[in-house]
Amino acid sequence: MKIIGRAIRLFALSAAAIVSTTTLAAEPVAAELAQQGQDLAWWIVEDLTTEIGPRQAATEAEAAARTWAVQRLREMGFQNVREEKFKMPTWVRGEEQASLIGPFHPQKLAIAALGNSAPTGPKGIEGEVVYFASFDALQAAPDRAVKGKIVFIDHKMAPTQDGSGYGTYGRGRFTGPNVAAKKGAIAIVIRSIGTDSHRNPHTGVTNFDTGVKPIPAGALSNPDADQLVRQWTRAQAMRPASGHGDTPEALRMKLLLTPRNLGQQTSGNVIAEVPGSDPAASPIILACHLDSWDLGTGAIDDAAGCGIITAAAKYVMMAGQPRRTIRILWAGAEEVGVFGGKAYFNAYGKEKHAVAMESDFGADRVWRVDFKLPDSAKSLTDRISAAIASYGVVRGKDPAGGGADIGALVAAGVPAIDFAQDGTRYFDLHHTPDDTLDKIDPVQLRQNVMVWTTALAILADSSDTELP
Repeated sequence: MKIIGRAIRLFALSAAAIVSTTTLAAEPVAAELAQQGQDLAWWIVEDLTTEIGPRQAATEAEAAARTWAVQRLREMGFQNVREEKFKMPTWVRGEEQASLIGPFHPQKLAIAALGNSAPTGPKGIEGEVVYFASFDALQAAPDRAVKGKIVFIDHKMAPTQDGSGYGTYGRGRFTGPNVAAKKGAIAIVIRSIGTDSHRNPHTGVTNFDTGVKPIPAGALSNPDADQLVRQWTRAQAMRPASGHGDTPEALRMKLLLTPRNLGQQTSGNVIAEVPGSDPAASPIILACHLDSWDLGTGAIDDAAGCGIITAAAKYVMMAGQPRRTIRILWAGAEEVGVFGGKAYFNAYGKEKHAVAMESDFGADRVWRVDFKLPDSAKSLTDRISAAIASYGVVRGKDPAGGGADIGALVAAGVPAIDFAQDGTRYFDLHHTPDDTLDKIDPVQLRQNVMVWTTALAILADSSDTELP
């Protein structure tokens, strides 16, 4: 059943009782609508993950998701709904196998290729594993310690509420393969950038500098990384049976990865609007990303974000026409290089935006709000902070940084607000086969929608003296 049909039944409240813009401010009306229609975000996530599923950038699945999104946004009453396509280089995974083959009994490992990994060739490769405790250790190593070997980077990421470990540990994935390739490694495997203990490897994109020949690159699940470390430690303690020399017995791996580069393919953004009553007022931009990795169905990353921002905009729309236009960006190709966010900035970056916000950190509750608004917006930030405090949201002290798809806008000076979600379990699921609908807590998802709706209603009616 279509979203709008189900939503209408929930929203079938008396207009006189709920929406009277001449007697009620938009904020409480929007909040009341969000309470009454509290499952709209869930339905968006459920339908997208059920009807489309995984949505890797520039594939047929992502194209189907854009068609789906255009239809659904129009059905929900949004205006100026359009698909804006762009071209991008496209990588897809193939066969993935890894085994430890010596000096102990051979054992298979759970592995996923990293985006932009080179192939090993159909017969795979074998090599000695060289261990590094961290990305920094690899970076400091002499080339001779790496050349001709398979690099392994070990880095146990711990869970945090704000997800702050991702930047530190993520370097092993973001740039570790590039460093290993420069030093002459034949391949690299890393401990997954994740906090779970399941045999689910975490994929994600990596990039190689221009002029650096890509090498095969993959991520091991955390239990398999633990197994590798145990074997490597024991191998170090062994000596050749002949008794000659003191070189440790080598830990060896066989690796088979067969990804392909498809060249330039089509991705795109989906944009929709709630038109404001004042065409001279600068718009508010709300962003999420429509694409996902291919291992799971992309529920927390980032169908949830699209559900949250769209539900909030819908509830504000139902409360009455806002003063400012609310623009929704369902960005394409975020996971593989933020191509959608860059395309949006290229098309609209010269336009004035009142504020930019993004939801791309799962579906667990919002616990903090951070602002990066002009001094003229002090009363506005105070109103928003007070209005969402009842949902358990505290005001942070750091300036908002924005998200990936609004990053270029924020860097160019567009004001931003961050609604920080609880990330304690986010990296258990991130980029894994476990990113599925059942991992979303409907109660916490509703809290997100209430926070976003309340704040958006205040922002959408803000004056030009408060926001540019």
